[in-house]
Parts: sequence; C-alpha cells; structure tokens
Amino acid sequence: MYKVMIVDDEPEIRRSIHLKVQWEDLHLTVAAESANGREALQQLQENDFQIVITDMNMPIMDGVSFLESCHQQFPHIRIIVITGYDEFEYARAAVRHQAKDFLLKPIKPRELARILEKLVQELDQERRLQAQQETVNWKLSQNGKELKEHFILEVIKENWENERYFLDRFKLFQLEDWTRKEVRLITVGLRDKSEAIRREDRTPDKLRLPFELLCREFAETSMMDSLVFHDSSHPLLMHFILGGDLAAVQKYMGQLQQCALRHLLFEPSFGIGEPVIGYREWGEGYISSLLAWSIRLYHVDRGDREARQTKAIVSNEMAKVLQNQLIRGDLLSIEQSIDKELKRLMNESHVHFVKFIFQLYLILETVSKTLGVSLESYEKLWVRPELVWELNSVGKANGFLMGLARKIHSHLQAQPTDSDHTITQAAKQFIDENYMYDLNLQMLAERYHYSTSYFSELFKAKLGMTFIQYLSEVRMAKAIRLLEETSMNLWDIAELTRYSNPSYFSTKFKRMYGISPSEYREKRSEKSEDGFPK
Repeated sequence: MYKVMIVDDEPEIRRSIHLKVQWEDLHLTVAAESANGREALQQLQENDFQIVITDMNMPIMDGVSFLESCHQQFPHIRIIVITGYDEFEYARAAVRHQAKDFLLKPIKPRELARILEKLVQELDQERRLQAQQETVNWKLSQNGKELKEHFILEVIKENWENERYFLDRFKLFQLEDWTRKEVRLITVGLRDKSEAIRREDRTPDKLRLPFELLCREFAETSMMDSLVFHDSSHPLLMHFILGGDLAAVQKYMGQLQQCALRHLLFEPSFGIGEPVIGYREWGEGYISSLLAWSIRLYHVDRGDREARQTKAIVSNEMAKVLQNQLIRGDLLSIEQSIDKELKRLMNESHVHFVKFIFQLYLILETVSKTLGVSLESYEKLWVRPELVWELNSVGKANGFLMGLARKIHSHLQAQPTDSDHTITQAAKQFIDENYMYDLNLQMLAERYHYSTSYFSELFKAKLGMTFIQYLSEVRMAKAIRLLEETSMNLWDIAELTRYSNPSYFSTKFKRMYGISPSEYREKRSEKSEDGFPK
C-alpha cells in the first residue's frame, strides 16, 4: 500500500475526497490529513508518504509556498493539486514545481481515480527498478552478505511471533527457494586434539580467521547450493545449510576437509544434523548439528540409530516458559522442571539426556548474552564440548545448568531496577542489533508479551524517548559510521539503515544534524574532533 496525505483547510472537503474512490482497490491508503501547508510539511518530515493531494488556497501556508517547500525537501513525492477555474496562477505554480497533475473543482470521482491509478503505475515501475538496483547492490555489497548471515542466524534463533517479517526478509535476501526445502545444518570446527595444530603458532584461536574465510570462499565457489554463517556465541565454529541427500552432504564436507588440510594444514571436524523441512525447523537442525559435532569430535561410542537421531528435545513452549521464569527469578520452578525432565530422559535415553543439556545450555546462553552476563570459558559447552558427556548423572547436569541460571539471576538482582527495566533493556539491544530491518512498535510489544499502548509508555518512561526516536537515533548513528568509514553512495547507506530512498534519508539526516549527508562527508575530510555533526 502506498501512503496518501490529503491537505485542505476544510474538513468537509477532506472527507469528500476520502469518499470519492476505493483506495484499497488502487493499493493506496489515506494515512494522514492536514489543514494547511505547514502542518503537512511537519507530517512529511515525520513519516514517509508517496502521494499528496493538496488544495492551493489555504491559510497559514498557502499551496504555492507548500509546493515550493515540498519540491525542495521531498522531490520524490507525487503531488496532485486541486484548483478552481479562476485560479490560473495556482495552476502555473503547480506546473513550475513539478506537480504530477491537477484537478478542477468540483472533483469528479472518475477523474481522481484515473490520476491516482496512473501514479500507482509510476510508483510500481519505480519500485521494480529500485528492486533491481537493490539486487545488484546486495550481491556486490559485503554489508549485504553480513546482513544476510545475521538474518539466517535470526531465523534459527527466533520465536516466530511475526512470520510476515521473516518472509519479507527471505524475499529481500533472495532466499525464497530455501523456505520450504529439506535441508541439513552442519557444524564445522577446529580440532583441538589434532597433531597438526599442537604447535604454538597454529592454535585454534590463531587459525580462526583463516578458517572462517576459507569456509566462506568454499561455499561461494562450490557447485552445491549452500548457505554459510557464523554465530559469534561460538567463535571457533562455522555453520552450513545444505540441501541434497546425506551422501551429497557428506561428499561436500569431505571436500571442505581436504581444502582445509591443503591450505591450513589441519582437518576440521564436522557434525551433520538431521534433515529438517522448512525454515521454521532450522533451529532444531542447528541444535542437531551442534550435538552431532560434539559426538563426532570426541569419538563417543554412540553408533546406534538413536545417537544419529538428533531432533530437538526442548519444545519452543518449554523454552519460552523457562526464559520467562528466569527473568522473573523463579529459580525453584526452573530447578523442578529441569530435574523432572532430566530424570525422565535419563531413563529413556542417554543421547536424549545429553541433547536436553545441550539445548537448555543454549537457551541459558542466549538469555545471558541478552542481559549482558559474561560466562567463563569453563561454563561454555562450545569451548568444552566434552563436558556435556561428563555430566552423566541427573545431579551433575542439574547442578551445571542451575549454576548458570543462578549466575543470571544474581546479575538481575544486582541491578538497581525492576523487571520492566530488564525488558526495555532487552528491547533496546534488539533494536541495536536489528535496526536494518523493518521494525515497528507492535512487533516489539508482542515479542515481550505486552500490549502495544503499554509497551509504548513503558519504553518512553524507561529510556526517555519514544520507540521511533530511539530507532531513528540508532539508524542515524550507523549512517554516520558508514559515511565516515566507507565510500558507499547514499543509495546504499539509505538501504542499509532502512530508509526507503536516498531523498527521504537525506531529509531526515539534515533535520537531525542541520547539514546534508554529502556535506557531512565533506566536512569529515577535514577531521572533526568528535566525529559527529555539530
């Protein structure tokens, strides 16, 4: 839907225009109304509109002044002018300031619909051309690759409360073919125990970056379709998503091992997860591959069929309950739930018992990262994957997991704050990490189980600014870094900071900092002291 604003000082005329056409049938929505040019300009500065229908004879700021300002500040907006038979000068002003069309009073519904339909066709064509340009930009831009990886990781770890958001991102990153196909996730890591890397100059940590680059280049040059990503929570591991049967996946990983052996002089260990169908199951596939890697790395004798079946044990519902209990500080309920599940799984299957520990650890690790709680290396299963096999009793496993839960709880108690503050800090971090996506207040409120109106007031009360204000600040801070550190054009920067086009981005930037992005970049060449616009 394209957004339309109606500008006229008479409410009856605004209502009349509103009723003259079926807006939704034209893929339009009347998103705002204004009584004069000054009010309209303020709305244009705060929101993104595509079409403005304006009268010319208005108080405070008349149509001519409004057209002039609009043409200077928002040249991308299509303007339809309403004028009377005796207002020829207004019609001339409309032409001079590149209004798309003008209507004579009284407005005929069919004529208005015809003009709007023509503008929608122009906007559709512009959007198609923009999409083509975006495709080229994403393919060429390293930032695009990083954002795609960030998105893949978000898919794996998300709670699926806003499916449309994810489907839009799949389309943007040209990953639509992956949404329904059967895939396997693979975890690949450095072998601490390998003879090839026992030398001091060839430790896993020193080989991490070359290994990461090798994995990415291998994925790009391989004949087999694959996605590769890195999870910063597990810095010594790389992850792949592959289609195809098990034999093809094993062949692919064998080729990667040979490539690593040839170029880095060591052979990485890998774990192949169980096949999953559809992107909603990628999280299970991820856990499956981590567990498979742990089994393979330490040569645990689990050759039976059960050991190879690594489907998830912890349901999404259980994960949500545990996370909420942890934030509320209900440690007793958490311990009872964990103890009950561990006892059941110990009697059922040792592999399921181990997998439950692994999955629960990843949930606790995610919460600790969100709240800023640092885990020691001895507490991290990805650093010591053999530890999960050493937790061979209910008491040991419960003690390890509850130790992490108590550490997170102690951090929360040490904060001079309440649970609402914790939630708003988590929301703040989510915005910081996802500013490049199409975020809105309703999505964020649903994510943390609040009503939109209450969350809006809570966010403002805790952070001292509205959701929109904070999101704008984060995006502009990123834009400034891109202006300072790269030679990217304004189109790319606008795209990477989630502004609809360079013109709208420039307008917002100038309004916030008093100079245009281009002027800021020129001033930066003179090395400003603080790095931000004055």
